[in-house]
Amino acid sequence: SSHEHKLNFRQSKEACLSYIQDALLQKQWKRAAEFLTCYVESLEKDYSREQIGPSEMIWRIGTEILWHHSQSSMKEFNCFMEQMKTLGVKRYLKVCLEHVFHLLCNGQIDEAYQNLSLAESWRFGEQTAIQDKEMKLIEAYRGLLDYYSWSKQKNILLEHSEDGFSDLAVEQEMHSYFRKAAVSLKEIIKIPGVWDIFVKCYVDLLEFYGDHNEARQVLNEYAYNSKFPANPNAHVYLYQFLKRQGESKKSLISALKILHDIVPSHELMIDFNTMLQKSKKRKKHLLGLEVIFAALDYAGWKENAKAWSCLARQVKQIVTSEKHLDWIKQEWNSRKDWWPAFHFSRFLAKRNWQENESLSYEKALVAGILLGKDCKYFKYVSHQGCKAQLKRFRMLKKFVNRHNPVYLRISG
Repeated sequence: SSHEHKLNFRQSKEACLSYIQDALLQKQWKRAAEFLTCYVESLEKDYSREQIGPSEMIWRIGTEILWHHSQSSMKEFNCFMEQMKTLGVKRYLKVCLEHVFHLLCNGQIDEAYQNLSLAESWRFGEQTAIQDKEMKLIEAYRGLLDYYSWSKQKNILLEHSEDGFSDLAVEQEMHSYFRKAAVSLKEIIKIPGVWDIFVKCYVDLLEFYGDHNEARQVLNEYAYNSKFPANPNAHVYLYQFLKRQGESKKSLISALKILHDIVPSHELMIDFNTMLQKSKKRKKHLLGLEVIFAALDYAGWKENAKAWSCLARQVKQIVTSEKHLDWIKQEWNSRKDWWPAFHFSRFLAKRNWQENESLSYEKALVAGILLGKDCKYFKYVSHQGCKAQLKRFRMLKKFVNRHNPVYLRISG
């Protein structure tokens, strides 16, 4: 019967998709391509109306297969994408964008720009308004390629100026690219979202032409506008801009304080700690200690010699002066149950000593103060250093032994 035929057809189609999925997961691209061919042929008899149209499945699956298939070529990929653009106007701009990304990945900059320009001029009744967001992305990426061209012309112009020549044609072409790029990039970053690469390029354009006020306004808006999602990079870009402009330490610290609150493990925390330690205010010194302790809570910092050096230097200063031992105690109380195994095991002592002598020295100093002279890490490293007749390790051992009562006060 007609009902049975439809039921069997649906089951076979679902089975075919299941086989395709299995082949994709196992990276069997040739097998996946064969099943996709069967799936496409079977759709000629399919009259059902599904929420996700078969054309979208073909587009997504076919793109994945062609991207990984060992025998596929860019010519075949371009041909496939052009066919996909004609299958559904609702996805036209999305397919165009994906096509552009693949062209860029293969270094075909001019072809990508041409595709973006064609997509930008696309109009299809009400679909044009519905796909407004995709159209803005098309314009933004075209602006990004205009920025790329501007950057190339800028480098040519700078090379010529070094040789004592001036090229009016290059300069005019560069300004033309600047105007087109600036208009497109400025539009996309008005929309709440994460636009890191677009913001960086737009700020670069503004800075080159000396419009520092506009650049500052853009970066402040990107970092502090509550309509935009929380984005650590926004605060990094603002900090880097302020640093380039020679802004006050207060402004730099303010920018990094917010970054610390969002990502305490960010690599700029060493810069942040250094600035805080140079301050004359006690509150800043306390914050610096909190910052470096927090950074070292993360596995990615375990063998960061600079970070351990920052902590060792500040701990040594506090212990020597015997002031603010409560700062160390406060930070150590929440870590004393897990830092010994995380940072100061005998196994790590051996590995650190073999791989990085400076790192093991800094860690041994911190371990000796926090865990006392009987700490496994400190005992191993100090013994190896003294055995190797290294003066600073003998001094390290004397320092920790002399201040061992501090450990008792910190441990409570």
